[in-house]
Amino acid sequence: MIKVSVIIPVYRVEAFVERCALSLFSQSLDDIEYIFVDDASPDDSISIIQRCLAQFPARKEQVRIIRHPVNRGISVVRNDGLDAAQGDYIYFCDSDDWLETKALEKMYKTAEAANADIVYCDFFLSFEKNERYMSNPDYDTAEEMLRKGFLGGKMKYNLWNKLVKRTLYTSSGMHFPEGHPLGEDMLMIRLAATADKVKHVPEALYHYVKLNENAYSNSYSQKNLEDMRYNADLTVNFLSERLGNQIEKELALFKLSTKLPLLITDDRNLYQVWRAWYPEANAYANANKDLPLRTRLLQVMAAKGQWWYVRLYYRFLTKVIYGAIYR
Repeated sequence: MIKVSVIIPVYRVEAFVERCALSLFSQSLDDIEYIFVDDASPDDSISIIQRCLAQFPARKEQVRIIRHPVNRGISVVRNDGLDAAQGDYIYFCDSDDWLETKALEKMYKTAEAANADIVYCDFFLSFEKNERYMSNPDYDTAEEMLRKGFLGGKMKYNLWNKLVKRTLYTSSGMHFPEGHPLGEDMLMIRLAATADKVKHVPEALYHYVKLNENAYSNSYSQKNLEDMRYNADLTVNFLSERLGNQIEKELALFKLSTKLPLLITDDRNLYQVWRAWYPEANAYANANKDLPLRTRLLQVMAAKGQWWYVRLYYRFLTKVIYGAIYR
């Protein structure tokens, strides 16, 4: 019996993948399958994974490597992993991050004990010189997690700190939208809308690596913007059809959170994109009391066209918060 299928995308991660692979092969849970999807990575990432595997002979039969002859993008990678998976639960791990040794065991046992569709844990945001503990709220129902967490902004919809029943994917027929990689993890929001029970493990089990030099430095091509908007629209339309007017406010808050990164920059062109996207949501700029006051004020000032404040906020955030404190 395979309890958990771990799907690991691999592309240009030779500087990080050794730590990731060692943390995966060292997991205390035995009944795991590891599906590495090599998206035509041009470096030595796969060779490094194979060298790590040599240290764990008992894991050899549990590892599969799917190879793409050409680079096809993260959505295709995730879908290929999903189609190959046979475990009771699905777990996505990014190949530049790493897990605590008992992470999958703790999440799996929690899922089984609670008969949960989705189990999620806390995580560490790992910078160059230190880490920040990122906690998550406790939810017992998927509806609460969807409304307050994902749409309300109290919780991120990342894939990598969530263990999901494979039947949740298969019964809904959901796949990642191919050709639109940026924001593809919004699929987790749609999965939550079809789930019933969820459970929180109040412990940081995942290390999400975010180097200081890349923190909050957003560079969006036209394709990036199109992909983000595509996935956001897909999610909004799905939820609107499923839940109707019940979540009008929550959808407005989700639209605001989707375009919020366009304000964390000094690129004035992106400010105009922010203004053009979902203008109907701007009336809710100060409505989400779960967000920090500084974030709500940023949105309010942007809605008023006070771009001087937006630029000032960005400089303070990058130089003081992420430049001095989290490095």
